[in-house]
Amino acid sequence: MAVIEAQALDMSAILMQAYDLGDMIKISTETSDYLYWKQRKDEDPQVKELVMLFNKKKELFEECQRFGHFHPDYHAALEQVQAIQEQLDNLESVKYYKEAEQRLDDLLFTVSQMIAHSVSDTIKVPGNDMNAGGGSCSTGSCSTGGGCSGSCG
Repeated sequence: MAVIEAQALDMSAILMQAYDLGDMIKISTETSDYLYWKQRKDEDPQVKELVMLFNKKKELFEECQRFGHFHPDYHAALEQVQAIQEQLDNLESVKYYKEAEQRLDDLLFTVSQMIAHSVSDTIKVPGNDMNAGGGSCSTGSCSTGGGCSGSCG
């Protein structure tokens, strides 16, 4: 019975330290910047307007996409979606939000990597490169709501 009690004690100590680590991450500069720029982006009237326009253009593009490159409006619809995405990406609140999001993601990845490698060098840590295909939001970023799976927050 003493072994089970020792294991429970070890697990509770690990959990308490994990909560402490989570609290430290919550009060980090990276989290603070991320939350600040997320709020600025969410409250930005230009972002709201462009997101609505983006969603309309995206619907038109998806309609064209059903027929592929052979649809007469396919390329024009794609260019309109890309132009609005570029406008969104150039807005200060979106640009700084994405930068803050990347810094927070890097912090979380580094912490995950350090924890995993402190246990064993052979433990795999999922990559955090959003453009490498895992959890990608590159087909209409999270800031626009387009094509995003929601895995970015």
